[in-house]
Amino acid sequence: MDNICYKPIGIIHSEFKEPKGTPIQPTASKNNSGTVEIFPEFIEGLQDLEHFSHIFLIYHFHLAKKTSLKVKPFMDAHEHGIFSIRAPSRPNSIGISIVRLSKIENNTVYIKDVDIIDGTPLLDIKPYVAEFDIRKVTKNGWLKHNVYKLGNTKDDERFVK
Repeated sequence: MDNICYKPIGIIHSEFKEPKGTPIQPTASKNNSGTVEIFPEFIEGLQDLEHFSHIFLIYHFHLAKKTSLKVKPFMDAHEHGIFSIRAPSRPNSIGISIVRLSKIENNTVYIKDVDIIDGTPLLDIKPYVAEFDIRKVTKNGWLKHNVYKLGNTKDDERFVK
């Protein structure tokens, strides 16, 4: 199979200048604001996005180190398979966050509930639509006993280059 290459469509800006201390999920980052700078050749693609309250940001974890297939996640003391956790160090360092969309002005998208480090390359934006995206969850795997830790857990740089 051929390699897959992506070109960033913009840059994410936030108050988080380094991984350490950054919230590990958007729901733990209430009201932290940021912006997304969309490169000029992609501005036309923002048309009608302002009619959505939430959006998916798909981005490249540019500061993440390569990982093994079993790692210790932020909210547990035991190793788990990389595909059962959301750590930034992955075989393909792709991140996804659902953030609140505040407004759009020219090539700047204003967002809230940001858990992304300043300067992160943006790969794509998709609208969040509850009817498409909400599912009834019946199992939370190893997180079942750890999800309560989310509000107090911050990045400790274990996955940084």
